[in-house]
Amino acid sequence: MIPMISREEALELLKKYNKEEFHVHHGITLECVMKYMANKLGYSDEAEFWGICGLLHDVDFEMWPEEHCKKAVELLEEAGVDEKIIHAVVSHGYGECSDVFPDHEMEKILFAMDELTGLIGAAVILRPSHSCKDMDLKSLKKKFKDKRFAAGCSRDIIQKGADQLGWELPKLMEETLEAMQACEDEIIALEE
Repeated sequence: MIPMISREEALELLKKYNKEEFHVHHGITLECVMKYMANKLGYSDEAEFWGICGLLHDVDFEMWPEEHCKKAVELLEEAGVDEKIIHAVVSHGYGECSDVFPDHEMEKILFAMDELTGLIGAAVILRPSHSCKDMDLKSLKKKFKDKRFAAGCSRDIIQKGADQLGWELPKLMEETLEAMQACEDEIIALEE
């Protein structure tokens, strides 16, 4: 088992450097999605580790957007976070703000699903239900194709993520949507 900080310590660290509700929500979303995917892909014994990596992946983004994935190293080392978590956090910015390649399947999932959860989250805000549970793949594909919708969510990064996993883009969309649907209640509960 990989030594790591507790979930409570990780959340405290995230909140120390992220005051906007949106950034904390995004971290919790990735935490839950990553744990879901760990269990689905046969890494149940690492689910907590996957979740912590998801929770902390943007620890430096709000306060140091120009140093994203660089400042994280300093913050996480200072907090005594395990090197494997730091590697995962930094690798999610590969090719954009980091030269650390996502080696492990977990890191590739984090890279691939980070932007896509943001796009799905933006779509949820506009849905009458304010839920992704009633969203289907067709609707998600339509939002993805509309470059003006959630323009800050890079379609290129999402495609690179699918490519790194060896998945077709629709499979990545389906897996991410399924994970968010399965985790929606947990995400809401963890935010309270």
